[in-house]
Amino acid sequence: MGCVTSKQAVSVTPALDHSGRIWVGDKPANLKDNNADVVAACDLGDSGRASSNADSLSFRLRNLHSYVQGEQVAAGWPAWLSAVAGEAIHGWVPLKADSFQKLDKIGQGTYSSVFRAKELETGRIVALKKVRFDNFEPESVRFMAREIMILRRLDHPNVMKLDGLITSHLSCSIYLVFEYMEHDITGLLSCPDVRFTESQIKCYMKQLLSGIEHCHSKEVADFGLANFCTSGNRQPLTSRVVTLWYRPPELLLGSTNYGSSVDLWSVGCVFAELLLGKPILQGRTEVEQLHKIFKLCGSPPDEYWKKSKLPHSTLFKPQQHYEPYKRGTASSALSSEVSIIFHHLFFGTNNAIFSCK
Repeated sequence: MGCVTSKQAVSVTPALDHSGRIWVGDKPANLKDNNADVVAACDLGDSGRASSNADSLSFRLRNLHSYVQGEQVAAGWPAWLSAVAGEAIHGWVPLKADSFQKLDKIGQGTYSSVFRAKELETGRIVALKKVRFDNFEPESVRFMAREIMILRRLDHPNVMKLDGLITSHLSCSIYLVFEYMEHDITGLLSCPDVRFTESQIKCYMKQLLSGIEHCHSKEVADFGLANFCTSGNRQPLTSRVVTLWYRPPELLLGSTNYGSSVDLWSVGCVFAELLLGKPILQGRTEVEQLHKIFKLCGSPPDEYWKKSKLPHSTLFKPQQHYEPYKRGTASSALSSEVSIIFHHLFFGTNNAIFSCK
């Protein structure tokens, strides 16, 4: 069973036929309006409006949900995953663990481990991300499902592609199967003989910004903990996101109301890292990280501190200033020259040509 198998659709989306009935799965070609055997049929009337009997409709919709869940379980998904994260796995069938051979471990995170592996059928090298969670705790499963849903929304040559999922009925872990990338920035910069040319840096930055631009167009933000980020979202967000060295000042100050500009700060840090050959802001704690930022970029003016309602703003008040709303966007950064893009990403916008030459 290979990656192609994971993309074979298992049709579980309910839809309406022209008579107003809800049906699940592939609609038979000879379906008639009076077909009493349509699965989960729910007559909404000639006008397409719901029946006045709300209890009956609710009962039928619950049956529809149960049917969808049953269809996913029949396709091979664990019942605990389908019950909580049915939307995340919709249209896919699980890959088999014995279709892959682990070669070596290449990464470790708080909640996951990453392995280089070979797909036995094709010989293709892939990356397997093993995500750990508590399958008896619905919130833990939903948290993992959100990552899968976000990854499935993204389809861009500069964004790592999720090819499929490996899971089991009993295990409290799941494998995300990605296309494999030979190198990362940290690994390359750790080699003393590696020094990027200006042309290479421009090309890498264009690819990075193009991928970020795509993520933002899909309302996905945050390098460290991907999340949906819509302009109409007024729900408080956690400030404990983004790897410390790439975390913007507003998050270090405790902001819970932020947008995609947090990623532009991170992009600026990556750009500086490519130029210098090492991370530019290497704080050991959040306090030290913030002071390093203020020393490099300045800090907010007095008016900011007077009006600020950020939880940690009373603890810090250096002398200079920075303004996150002037950072611009991934799109505007793509039109900036390499000589000014660093200033653009940290401080504000500019109009110039940015090409991969």
